[in-house]
Amino acid sequence: MNVIPCSINTFKGLYDISGVEVGQHLYWQIGGLQVHAQVLITSWVVIAILLGSVTIAVRNPQTIPADGQNFFEYILEFIRDLSKTQIGEEYGPWVPFIGTMFLFIFVSNWSGALLPRKIIQLPHGELAAPTNDINTTVALALPTSVAYFYAGLTKKGLSYFGKYIQPTPILLPINILEDFTKPLSLSFRLFGNILADELVVVVLVSLVPSVVPIPVMFLGLFTSGIQALIFATLAAAYIGESTEGHH
Repeated sequence: MNVIPCSINTFKGLYDISGVEVGQHLYWQIGGLQVHAQVLITSWVVIAILLGSVTIAVRNPQTIPADGQNFFEYILEFIRDLSKTQIGEEYGPWVPFIGTMFLFIFVSNWSGALLPRKIIQLPHGELAAPTNDINTTVALALPTSVAYFYAGLTKKGLSYFGKYIQPTPILLPINILEDFTKPLSLSFRLFGNILADELVVVVLVSLVPSVVPIPVMFLGLFTSGIQALIFATLAAAYIGESTEGHH
């Protein structure tokens, strides 16, 4: 009898978390909805950078690739190797999904590391990396959950749900809880690390001369890339686990 009230309280708690923010942010009021304009603007910029870079680099592919084409072929090979390592021989259809996640998160993280919060200000807010907003990271984690459920059901059918009672039915609640914690861990890990990195840089910029925080900004570039790699690796690992069975 207490399951429904507890579930309602849980969703209310998640809704409250979605409103967590640091600093001033730009919002648009569209009808009765309040839209995070800062997230939309920076996300559009990241998407434009990705599409523009790929279009320029591969609009005229050569048999012997030039610098731009060679660079993107290297990135594609890296993503293919990552997908194959985590998913297995049936990795091919998942390369676009894993690659999209990795590239969007990577460029988003770098946008915040190179242009930290408060450097670019708007009349009623400021710009920051899309991934320092919990709503963005949750929106990235949820498709990952859908992807590994889809992968498992496509390959195994309804027998996929047999993993919840392996190796013993006693573990059924824990195995179900595990599927709920995966997107939570993905989203909160990415959100927390990117937000913390931007806050450290902002504090140092406000306390010491501009030259001193530069090494921290370079460290932020490194950790931003690592966070994108971790997210993509875990997403591929979850898909591989759902197709191979419970380990």
